[in-house]
Amino acid sequence: MEDFNATIMIEQRNCPFDIKGSQAHATMLGRQGIISQEDAEAICKGLDQVAQEIRDGKFVFRTADEDIHMAIEKRMTEIVGPAGGRLHTARSRNDQTTVTTKMMLRATIREVQAAIRDLQKEFVDIAEKHMDVIMPGYTHMQTGQPILFSHWMMAYFWMLERDFTRFDNLFSRMGRCPLGAALAETDFPIDREFTAKALGFDAPTENSIDSVSDRDHMVEFNACAAMCYMHLSRLSEELVTFSTQDFKFIELSDDFCTGSSIMPQKKNPDIAEKIRGKTGRVYGNLMAMLTIMKGLPLAYNTDLSEDKEQVFDSIDTLLASLRIMTPMIAKMTVNAEKMRHNADLGYSNATDLADYLARKGVPFREAHHVVGSMVNYCIKHGKPLDDLTMDEYKSFNDKIEEDIRHEIALETCVKARKSYGGTAPEAVSKQLEVARAVLDHEAQTLQ
Repeated sequence: MEDFNATIMIEQRNCPFDIKGSQAHATMLGRQGIISQEDAEAICKGLDQVAQEIRDGKFVFRTADEDIHMAIEKRMTEIVGPAGGRLHTARSRNDQTTVTTKMMLRATIREVQAAIRDLQKEFVDIAEKHMDVIMPGYTHMQTGQPILFSHWMMAYFWMLERDFTRFDNLFSRMGRCPLGAALAETDFPIDREFTAKALGFDAPTENSIDSVSDRDHMVEFNACAAMCYMHLSRLSEELVTFSTQDFKFIELSDDFCTGSSIMPQKKNPDIAEKIRGKTGRVYGNLMAMLTIMKGLPLAYNTDLSEDKEQVFDSIDTLLASLRIMTPMIAKMTVNAEKMRHNADLGYSNATDLADYLARKGVPFREAHHVVGSMVNYCIKHGKPLDDLTMDEYKSFNDKIEEDIRHEIALETCVKARKSYGGTAPEAVSKQLEVARAVLDHEAQTLQ
């Protein structure tokens, strides 16, 4: 039963935060005269010794102690004597475990945000290095319009920017400290404002029942992690696709690939595939947390002791994936010639030809139909749209003039998308400028 009920082997990463929370609580008890200053100081010193033993690997974790809170308090009491037994005055393990996990998650969020920023910087760097590279843009994985590779790369920057702000919003929502609020609260004259500020929170929680039964922060962390991981998975999918022999738009460094056991010519994008494959477990962690919380009555129930494994796994998986994706992008080789070649193949300038006719006075629906017929003709005769003779152009619509070749050249098509957020070089330059400003402005947050 002890083995089944224990969480101590899972939650050891929370030890530094549990100790810090206990020291703040002991200090508050001493300030309020609930315990003597001498006892408060002895408890804090004893907890310092426990922390050192844990860092040195000398602390023995036993399932009989059930969780880290009991284990740490037990060892501290062995060190300082009877004064250690006064630490738990005016608190419960229910508020203790919640504040510990909240502190851990707030620290973790800053780690995740720093890792997101590192990856975003690589997106900006590689976009700037390949600013003028033209590639086909796809919808339904069919060639749509010509775009700049830099514009494609920056799409992932803005996906991760939303992830950054989601984690930032969660950090703010986790700014209430539950310490000292267990079910009906306590009749000791505690100062919850003091412990909240001492532990880096904005204020204490408002409702003692909600304080110990709330796991929104853990559910939401898994939700934010799942969203972020979805973006990493989408990028991984495109890296896998674009590195195939059929596309050959990019080449991943050998550092992130392996060979086949029987086919010597192969270079498998294992790390990108591995990240894509881990998406299922991160999604599963979110569903597990939601299911644990479903239908729980107020206030604390032991079901809540099952809250940590899923969150810890999401933390480790997300951080590891962000940190390996960053050098993989940095070492990626861009094949500009192949991208430009493929943009030519798929009639990606067809929309621009329809727009050209619309500017000449042809209703767009009619222009769309005319260009569709032209594409069909070009496919049958093995020609690109900009390689037709003037007679061939005129056979489809007599409003087409000599300027058509310039108007539907890929470079012209790309340069025409000048609106903010578009793929024209000046639009992408503005986008990169804004991205650099975002990175510079937010750098202070992570300090």
